[in-house]
Amino acid sequence: MTYQAVGPGNTGDIFYFMRVLLFIALLSMGYALSQPRPAASNKEQTRLLPDTTRSQEPQWTGLPPWQKNASDKAIERYAGSQEKKWRRWNEAMFERST
Repeated sequence: MTYQAVGPGNTGDIFYFMRVLLFIALLSMGYALSQPRPAASNKEQTRLLPDTTRSQEPQWTGLPPWQKNASDKAIERYAGSQEKKWRRWNEAMFERST
């Protein structure tokens, strides 16, 4: 019975280099595709979603004034209710039992 070494030391494995090269290529391609790229021009930014254009101000184009005000009020109320909820949760979780 002949014992063969497995891995890079085996000269009979001619596809080892190709497997390693393919692994490195796929790994680098995955890394390159996972990196976000900012839009190059304003024309491209209009086609992107608002979250990817890196603007901090919400875009209110096309909304009537009453809807803008209602949205602002709803955001403020939601933030307040979330703050109250987390404050109560924090007090309930970390209060000392006597």
